[in-house]
Amino acid sequence: MRADARKNRDHVLAVAGTAITEQGVDVSLRDIARRADVGLATLLRHFPTREALLEALLRTSFDEMTAQAGELETSSSPEDALVSWLRDCVAWTTEYRGVTVLMAAAIEDTESALHASCVTLRAAGARLLARAQAAGAARTDIDGTDLFALVAALAWLSDQPSLAPRADHLFDVVASAILTNAAGADVPGERRPRSRN
Repeated sequence: MRADARKNRDHVLAVAGTAITEQGVDVSLRDIARRADVGLATLLRHFPTREALLEALLRTSFDEMTAQAGELETSSSPEDALVSWLRDCVAWTTEYRGVTVLMAAAIEDTESALHASCVTLRAAGARLLARAQAAGAARTDIDGTDLFALVAALAWLSDQPSLAPRADHLFDVVASAILTNAAGADVPGERRPRSRN
């Protein structure tokens, strides 16, 4: 790819990231093109579908979250690693409004541009969960699919204006329910809730 074309593509991605953060994943491609000061045809030449645009935008974050899981496996206790990764994954998925719906659909759709990245991310979480389960630190009646669903549910809470103030508290409740030895104790890396209204 020529340097000017790459610069143009990177600019479109940066604008798309801002637009999706502000308006959600359903933001109009035409609006993204207008905000990037390029024609719709130019945007579609780089990203022929919405999913292709999202895959390019999210790939780095997917890779970072997957790499983080690998680092946590060797640097933290099983329960700390699981909760830390879960917390960061929820925080990341709330950055782009509505992305959890697309991620859940992409898991089932092998033709989706997001499928491979989502499957890899889910597998990274599943490994952390299995490690915690093997250590007796996490309940054994959930799997990686359940963990991925909990990420989506917790991210959804943060996206609801009336529930967002309780998101940290509810994260702690869910994390405590996952960990076998956390009942009544502080969750590793626990942040105090912003509000108890």
